[in-house]
Amino acid sequence: MFNESVKMAIDGMIGNKLRTLLTLLGIIIGVGAVIAMVSLGFGVREQIKENISRLGSNLLIVMSGGRTATGARIQAGAGARLTYEDAKAIEKTVDGIKYVAPMVQSTYQIVQGNQNWYSQVLGTTPNILDIRDYSIAEGRNINDRDMSGAARNCVIGRTIVENLFPDGDALGKTIRINSAPFQVVGILAEKGQSANGQDQDDIVIIPLTTAQRRVMGITFIRSITIQAQNENTINDAQAQVEQLLRQRHRIKDTDNDDFTVRNLSALMETMMSTANTITALLGCIAAISLLVGGIGIMNIMLVSVTERTREIGIRKALGATYHDILLQFLIESAVIGIIGGILGVALGIGASYAISAVAGWKTVVSIVVVLISVVFSVGIGIFFGLYPARKAALLDPIDALRYE
Repeated sequence: MFNESVKMAIDGMIGNKLRTLLTLLGIIIGVGAVIAMVSLGFGVREQIKENISRLGSNLLIVMSGGRTATGARIQAGAGARLTYEDAKAIEKTVDGIKYVAPMVQSTYQIVQGNQNWYSQVLGTTPNILDIRDYSIAEGRNINDRDMSGAARNCVIGRTIVENLFPDGDALGKTIRINSAPFQVVGILAEKGQSANGQDQDDIVIIPLTTAQRRVMGITFIRSITIQAQNENTINDAQAQVEQLLRQRHRIKDTDNDDFTVRNLSALMETMMSTANTITALLGCIAAISLLVGGIGIMNIMLVSVTERTREIGIRKALGATYHDILLQFLIESAVIGIIGGILGVALGIGASYAISAVAGWKTVVSIVVVLISVVFSVGIGIFFGLYPARKAALLDPIDALRYE
């Protein structure tokens, strides 16, 4: 009976090709839309995760300037500014941290011979390479000796090499930063663009002391980047950092902080939660088309019951039971759901790759979502085919045989 019902369902679909195609389109588009939209949402999640992870893992960023009691932001550098000594104190006294890198940064014109290029100049300590996951391709990193002597040495990214040294030979050469000469002692390995499109190779790293004394003429620092040992110690480290800086800056219990500590792990959790909400919203919107496809199945099955009323009457007269007729029409609607689901998966995966290739957006196809979509399409077929199947099974055989 089951095999015969499947064969009848397929024969009926082949016999009414246009009607079957229009019915399938609803399921195909619905499943394809769900897979494509959810894949796009997962891609957004991965982009956010990748973007924050490229800055480093388990990071705290301390910035000069806090907030007033009204919530207004104090200008960075205002009040008691962060200092190199603050960073040293954090590194010495706070437990659960791995690296500390104080820094200042600004954009300057970089000149070499008759070539020039505007780039971000970062004054910091050697630890920044470990925190930002940079590596040295040629030469060496800045070191403690460069820091203590405020040496005019620098490490440059690949973009700087390409724009200032057409021959590619940059190591040991001299460049001018804000008219001051610097020797290139190291070249960073290529890292490429970040998830938000920022060129991570367009950077010049110089010793923090050199940046303060010989380039920018300042005594304070803009920020301190701290890498915790792991995700279990980051919150405790944040509390210790806040307490230490309040003590060092002599901030009373009733006064507002003159600094801000940003926990990138907490930021990632917030952004991932937002991305999950967006993914769920996209999936729900796309699922509406699946429901529309289910209504299409119901419509076609009702038409099929009407067309085959005499056939149903004959089958009942020959001994077919209520459950036999019910099973026959449920199988037909399930077959439509299965075929539509399989074709919809192909459409959804293809659309995901097409979006990624054309728009440049990252998409992540999940096997779990694909399986759920197929099961859901079959469920839609059965659910919306139940009413027409029950209607067919309840037909009185005598009335059915009289139907013209």
